Amino acid sequence: MSHLGMLLLGLGLSWLWRVQVRLDKGGGWSRRWQRAWIHFLLPPLLLLTTALALAWMGPWGQMAGVGGWFCYGCALLLLAVAGGVALHWIWEYWRSYRRAHLQALAHVDLHGSPAYVLDLEIPFAAQVGVWNAQLVVSRGLLEQLDDEHLRAVIAHEEAHRHYRDTLWMFGVGWLRRLTGWLPNTEALWQELLTLRELRADRWAAQRVDPLLLGEALLQVVGYGVVEQPAAAWVGFAMAVSSDSGQRLQERIDALLQQAESGPVDPLPHSSSIRGWAWLGLALLPLLAIPFHT
Repeated sequence: MSHLGMLLLGLGLSWLWRVQVRLDKGGGWSRRWQRAWIHFLLPPLLLLTTALALAWMGPWGQMAGVGGWFCYGCALLLLAVAGGVALHWIWEYWRSYRRAHLQALAHVDLHGSPAYVLDLEIPFAAQVGVWNAQLVVSRGLLEQLDDEHLRAVIAHEEAHRHYRDTLWMFGVGWLRRLTGWLPNTEALWQELLTLRELRADRWAAQRVDPLLLGEALLQVVGYGVVEQPAAAWVGFAMAVSSDSGQRLQERIDALLQQAESGPVDPLPHSSSIRGWAWLGLALLPLLAIPFHT
């Protein structure tokens, strides 16, 4: 296969894979979680590995064909853009992390969780950072929620820290910005945000009363949802700000169901072996490198 054929095949498969995506809530939590990750990750990873393979092989050789230099330039351009987007994304994360520290009124201990307090009247809680995320809460949250509901919010935020959601969102957010032109990117992003919050709710509901967690969520949203202020913030009610209450209703329904049925297993930590096998398809372009002469 020529370099031009590899480039067109990578673009075509990535586009067709995303076009046929149909999101639904059937098949259980694990299947929904795995389906969202595969549909989101496979196309951009396939494009990146195709560009990496073409850049490695260069514009020469029997496989290069007529479009050797053109494909080589396209590959270098995509990798350069990917690097630029990554650097900008890292800068945004660092800026948001610094802002949380500079604007903090105090550093307190909330039910065993150290937290920075921001001077905001609206109830607000979020994890800030990448690997070692830190809890940030607003003055309004401490003033307007009682101790039991505050404990529920803290449990939800501890779930984000347990699953290292800030790290996952760092990588996924980079791919979202890089390949936002692919079909259904935003729909899959919103689905991942929903599943992220549902997983954190289910984890927290095994440690606090699910009804308290639902009541805390309604209280926080009732004061007005804080839009995501920076890239590195994973907040308690941020993910319900853009869908007119649909995701809020889904979270409340899931908490009510858990309150009635008792403890359940949380959403999986990652995709199954079958899911990773699907993502392994993104590595296929690299197999062309040894055959390049």
